[in-house]
Amino acid sequence: MNAPALASPLLLLICDDEAPALARLRDLLADIALELPHVIVAEADSGLRALAAIEGLRVDVALVDIRMPKMDGIELAAHLSRLEYPPAVIFVTAYDAYAVQAFELNAVDYLVKPVRALRLLEALRKVHRHPLPSALLAQLPQGARSHLSCHERGRLLLIAVAEIVYFRADLKYVTARTGDREFLLDESLTHLEQEFGAQFIRLHRGVLAAREAIAGFEKSGAGDDAETQWQAILRDVPERLPVSRRQWPLLKSFARRLSS
Repeated sequence: MNAPALASPLLLLICDDEAPALARLRDLLADIALELPHVIVAEADSGLRALAAIEGLRVDVALVDIRMPKMDGIELAAHLSRLEYPPAVIFVTAYDAYAVQAFELNAVDYLVKPVRALRLLEALRKVHRHPLPSALLAQLPQGARSHLSCHERGRLLLIAVAEIVYFRADLKYVTARTGDREFLLDESLTHLEQEFGAQFIRLHRGVLAAREAIAGFEKSGAGDDAETQWQAILRDVPERLPVSRRQWPLLKSFARRLSS
């Protein structure tokens, strides 16, 4: 017996960096259109383009490849989960090692290529209008993100980590400073240090600076009892960042490499 028809068609995003794989998804979706009405509202060949493609749109389900350039499917899913109305995510991949972990979570479906129409139909019915659980993102393999996201005036903005000069903690928010402007992030400085410790170095309890952005250090001119006595000179912005007395012994070798 067929399942009852949905009251409205599912709105889908499909994302894969290989054109034949996108065409295959379109064909499979056409095959199951009578069983499960849907509309493909956006297509993309990378996570970055997927986020741009759905800006201002409602999406119920995202069919997402894992291995993609610029932003992979795992990072894309993390950004989708932060939307005001996050879509359900079905990962579509050729790598079954990831799939085993997803199936064990029994939360969001995970399809291994080549995908069959009936399997896709089953997955879409399972995840119909359910957001991606954060537990899935916590357990799937992840590297450091290439982009961070911030909500500004109802829009989701992406900031390339490579363009960030420093992070500064301010109450419950963290400010990310690029060469052009500042962004408010809903992130903790501790978590950012754990994730991006290879790219950023702690100068102060409230400041992380990009290693590549530091041009050198200079005396701050503060009194002997001040918490900071050194400042970091940055390449792309005019600010000087404070270096705490506690961190300075840990930074001396880094400072010597800059001056050599």
